Amino acid sequence: MTTSNRIHRFDYLVLGSGIAGLFFALKAAPHGRVAIVTKKTSAESNTNYAQGGIASVTSKEDSFELHVRDTLTAGAGLCREAVVRAIVQEGPPRIAELIELGMKFSEREVPAAAGCRELDLGKEGGHSKRRILHAKDVTGREIERALLAAAEQRVCIEMFENHLAIDLVTTQKLGLTGPNRCLGAYVMAKATGAVELFAASTVVLATGGCGKVYLYTTNPDIATGDGVAMAYRAGASVANMEFIQFHPTCLYHPKAKSFLVSEAVRGEGAVLRTYEGKEFMDAHHPLKSLAPRDIVARAIDSEMKRSGSDHVYLDITHKPARFIMNRFPNIYRTCLEYGLDITKDMIPVVPAAHYQCGGVVTNVDGETEIGGLYAIGEVACTGLHGANRLASNSLLEAIVCAHRAARHALSQRQPPPQLTIPPWQSGDAHNPDELVVVSHLWDEIRRLMWDYVGIVRTHKRLQRAHKRILNLQAEIQEYYWDFIVTADLLELRSIATVAELIVRCAMMRPESRGLHYNLDCPEPDSAWAQRDTLLRKEP
Repeated sequence: MTTSNRIHRFDYLVLGSGIAGLFFALKAAPHGRVAIVTKKTSAESNTNYAQGGIASVTSKEDSFELHVRDTLTAGAGLCREAVVRAIVQEGPPRIAELIELGMKFSEREVPAAAGCRELDLGKEGGHSKRRILHAKDVTGREIERALLAAAEQRVCIEMFENHLAIDLVTTQKLGLTGPNRCLGAYVMAKATGAVELFAASTVVLATGGCGKVYLYTTNPDIATGDGVAMAYRAGASVANMEFIQFHPTCLYHPKAKSFLVSEAVRGEGAVLRTYEGKEFMDAHHPLKSLAPRDIVARAIDSEMKRSGSDHVYLDITHKPARFIMNRFPNIYRTCLEYGLDITKDMIPVVPAAHYQCGGVVTNVDGETEIGGLYAIGEVACTGLHGANRLASNSLLEAIVCAHRAARHALSQRQPPPQLTIPPWQSGDAHNPDELVVVSHLWDEIRRLMWDYVGIVRTHKRLQRAHKRILNLQAEIQEYYWDFIVTADLLELRSIATVAELIVRCAMMRPESRGLHYNLDCPEPDSAWAQRDTLLRKEP
């Protein structure tokens, strides 16, 4: 890696190219120059892997009040109701904008009116009405296609692919007095290893979640929690990181790399069965296989431990084959590649880390505690999800908060910073001689988190995890300063930081609520309703 004196100056710097980052960039582009920095290719994001869809009230049979109620119920007493109402009510106009940008949602013929078509609305766990807009079972891919195509037409948007943000630049880090303000970020170009400075008066974290902190995840390899780690190091508050949503149904196959089987499959009638083929969700929740995700994931975990099996089954074989192939073409094709015909065969599934409900503390406009720094999408904790995200509310939150963040940033617009910001310093660091150290630490953290801080936790497991994480942090920090940074080392530093935050938040909550289930305190504590677990790194 080399240090570069090159400085990129923009009005807006967006870190991440998922739905939140792209939607913000499109909103900001008419008002200034926008840089989008993305770790891999522009289409590689959690959004691209979203199968289910976007939850929004578009049917006469539905209402904002019902959507709000469903969200609050899933959130288990930790949602901020004002935030929930704002995001739910602002959903329909943002959906209309997506459609104007070229997003194509699935439609169906209106039974009572020949030749007329309407949105084909799906239903997922925790929803009382059909309100999931989708594009078959590849909604995320279609969103990325539409937004990237729109972004490519904007001359004011410049995309920096295969670039990895290292740290935020703030006035506090530069030793300046006054309120802490973000001035940009140090970014590594992966092709050359050069670290360059991106300066901007508005910096937006749209970096997604942290699924790769766990051994088994539905997330792509890029989901290493970089945004949360950078914001925390810069002095922003982080909240509720104990609430990691485990998706109940990840395809279990030795050759499949964490392929998600959408909750929409259960929404269309699929049922969960034990290894022996018996339905079991009726013993766990009145909604059976359509219960909220935390309940379904714990039920599967319980059944696997009871039977000693390494998976359970998801069964949709009772539905017509043509319906299955038309509604879930991607899932059907992918399973077929692994020798499973889901029109005839039950799907072996296991839970896997899926969504981060906590994150960098923001308001509904995406503002963090650091001036000029916004966080939107999965990286942010707005209060919408509470202790458990309602299915398909995440893409809704992303577009609404991206819109609001862009509007707020424009109202607070400042000229790009003209301060002299020093280039990245490598000091006496040299090229790493034992890359096996990085890969070993990476694997150890992910297995540690899966074994001790997974679906079911205990005080003792959390204490063990915390002690080991602190030791690993010390090893990583020593390695970080001794050697020139690489992408793998930077991501290792991120997952170690986020792992520590998850463990510390879990230790702070003396109850079970939503996605946080502790066998030593298995019931909710009313004293902890509406109480967040907050962490902030002191200067």
